[in-house]
Amino acid sequence: MKSEFDRELEERLVRYARIDTQADESSPTTPSTSKQYDLLNLLRDELNEIGAQDVTLTDYGAVLATIPATVDHQVPTIALLAHVDTAPAYSGTGVKPVVHRNYDGGAITFPDAPDLVLSPAESPYLGSKVGDDIITASGTTLLGADDKAGIAIIMAAARHLLQNPGIPHGPIRIGFTPDEEIGRGVHASLPGDLGAKFAYTLDGAEKGEIVYETFSADKATVEVKGVSIHPGQAKDKLVNALHLAAKIVDTLPHVTLTPETTDGRQGFIHLYQMSGTAAAAELNFILRDFEPAGLAAHGELIQQVCATIGATEPRAEIACTVTPQYRNMRYWLENDMRPVELARAACRQIGVEPFSTPTRGGTDGSRLTELGVPTPNAFTGMQHIHGPLEWVSVQDMAAATKMCIKLAELWGAEG
Repeated sequence: MKSEFDRELEERLVRYARIDTQADESSPTTPSTSKQYDLLNLLRDELNEIGAQDVTLTDYGAVLATIPATVDHQVPTIALLAHVDTAPAYSGTGVKPVVHRNYDGGAITFPDAPDLVLSPAESPYLGSKVGDDIITASGTTLLGADDKAGIAIIMAAARHLLQNPGIPHGPIRIGFTPDEEIGRGVHASLPGDLGAKFAYTLDGAEKGEIVYETFSADKATVEVKGVSIHPGQAKDKLVNALHLAAKIVDTLPHVTLTPETTDGRQGFIHLYQMSGTAAAAELNFILRDFEPAGLAAHGELIQQVCATIGATEPRAEIACTVTPQYRNMRYWLENDMRPVELARAACRQIGVEPFSTPTRGGTDGSRLTELGVPTPNAFTGMQHIHGPLEWVSVQDMAAATKMCIKLAELWGAEG
């Protein structure tokens, strides 16, 4: 169904998607890439233009702002958040958004990649969007709807609330963060600077999705140091770090505990990067599980494998470091489900049936919840993220915008 927000959302997403904001895990800076400031600075300026208050770009690369309350009674301050960065996994340079108006239900092709096809056969959800306006990239980049769709939704909702002070709501904080895709979106100062009792990330998928359960996540880094020597004199002297790294990978489970062999509530160990030489190699893993015991077991398994392979070659050095990333927001939200229940109520009041399924991933909300700001994740419509088939329905985004506005009203009645 077309709405008053459609054209604004389309224009915003197209504008934001054209800005390259790809994150870089190897960078020590915050944000990890300076080009994220291209969008952060734009959002700061746009928030000022629409009349938001307390607009700030922090020294850790987050844009924060306030929509003042329109009610006199005390109500909790809530926050709406989205992240500006796009995934390192696929190019975000030179994004050329394409709007497919009044989608006819058939295959969608891409102008810059003639062999690439998006169809309901591979994406059944697309088949339910006949008549919608679908936005994709041109075939050689990701679109960046993750999470520029969320940004567009929040900006449209903020603009509407500021221009319609007759809508009763409490104080609302806006937050746009960097580096969510590499697990560094929530700076230690963000919860305090945000100043919200509850929050929502607009970083979900299908219309009606309200997520309060995510993976818990750790990262494992394995460093292998061999013994380097000229291969012409290597007999009984060379210890090839790449061979040892390969043995580690080969010893870990292949037909279980990998992303391609698991689904539902099953966790996994995922080798996502491997580099090195005969002298030294590094392997990078992400560990995921819904339960603490399962996550701990994944870390212990990698450490045991490293120790076993290390024992076969005492001249080598193999070190495995497991670093916490974020935890399942359910551990905290199940103690106070108000933010989830109000999001569900907001969906129903705009004619959308809400649903909740465990998400095999994480959001800034996972970390914010752990740090004391309960933050479920709400839908945007984004699909096939992190690749060239990424797409989003403008009408799904409009439903999310209406949900945010209704959610503000519901929290405004909480006092």
